[in-house]
Amino acid sequence: MPVSAVLPALLVLADGTTYPGLSFGAMGTTIGEVVFNTGMTGYQEVLTDPSYSGQIVVFTYPELGNTGVNPDDEESQFPHVRGAIARNVCYRPSNWRSTASLPKYLEHHHIPGIHGIDTRALTKKLRSAGAMNGGISTEILDPAELLNLVRSAPNMTGLNLVNNVTTEAVYEWSSPSEPMWEFKPASDPSYSETFTVVALDFGVKRNILRRLASYGCRVIVVPADTSAAEILQHNPDGIFLSNGPGDPAAVTTGIATTKELLKADKPIFGICMGHQILGLSLGAETFKLKFGHRGLNQPAGLTQTVEITSQNHGFAIDAQSLGADIEITHLNLNDRTIAGLQHKTLPCFSVQYHPEASPGPHDADYLFAKFVQQMRDAKLGTR
Repeated sequence: MPVSAVLPALLVLADGTTYPGLSFGAMGTTIGEVVFNTGMTGYQEVLTDPSYSGQIVVFTYPELGNTGVNPDDEESQFPHVRGAIARNVCYRPSNWRSTASLPKYLEHHHIPGIHGIDTRALTKKLRSAGAMNGGISTEILDPAELLNLVRSAPNMTGLNLVNNVTTEAVYEWSSPSEPMWEFKPASDPSYSETFTVVALDFGVKRNILRRLASYGCRVIVVPADTSAAEILQHNPDGIFLSNGPGDPAAVTTGIATTKELLKADKPIFGICMGHQILGLSLGAETFKLKFGHRGLNQPAGLTQTVEITSQNHGFAIDAQSLGADIEITHLNLNDRTIAGLQHKTLPCFSVQYHPEASPGPHDADYLFAKFVQQMRDAKLGTR
């Protein structure tokens, strides 16, 4: 697209910093928490990840949109980000799977974007000052006027966004990973038996459901406000707590439900927000990270083994708040925050990263096998 055909846009942060640039995607004004993602691939999965609800994402990779978009890579029904920020944007993608360009895709979903700004400087700003609210606009180009809107928006701390993204009705998921993307041995007999898993949807990604199905699970997805009694009526072999957006401590219904589910003594596996919800239900506390972990190469481990993981979260469990019956299984090796935990006697565990990746490395896919093994042991009474 000729530069002369692109409209100007403005990004303003809550501290008053301004970044004039060029518009891509939809016209209009959007406000959200500005965060950055360091992944070099997978922008469509990021845009459609419900965990990004309420946020404007800065992509640190220099060019966005060169492979276009396609229906198969969506992690939910539509993008959940409030806005997108890029250095350069490709209007003519080249990929055999592409069905549309990124700018047209965002325009179709009414999501504004801004490009042509120094995303390196912006990322350094967010690293030093911390993630903060910001606004993108193609119609309000007066920094003071846009700043007033930004400063009147609620902060992420204390914000419950789960009700914006959870399913409205119970549904069953049965589709495994596509064979062309499968990396688990196809002949492995360990997953020939079927286990019923109820997934509590705080904003679940489709690839999590695919990985559970690939490991032989019948997955029943239920809304976030489903009671423990309703969940147990499905007679699950295991319970899954999904990822999701916002402040986990504000998801009080999910925490209370998980407390009740722990009494049922069934295997529980949590990912990302599900990890935080499990920790909170066990009596721990969470806190907001300065700028969060969002990328594909976060090292996690504890002793001799390091996993390179995909992460996307702005809150973490406070290690000082853990009870004596909870064991830390993984740390984020960049800042030593908790990346995984398990109960010493109950069959529950969780991680603060995404073993299903999408996008990202497959180092942690074994955690789905661990969950299946817990369900098998519970069924046989051998745990």
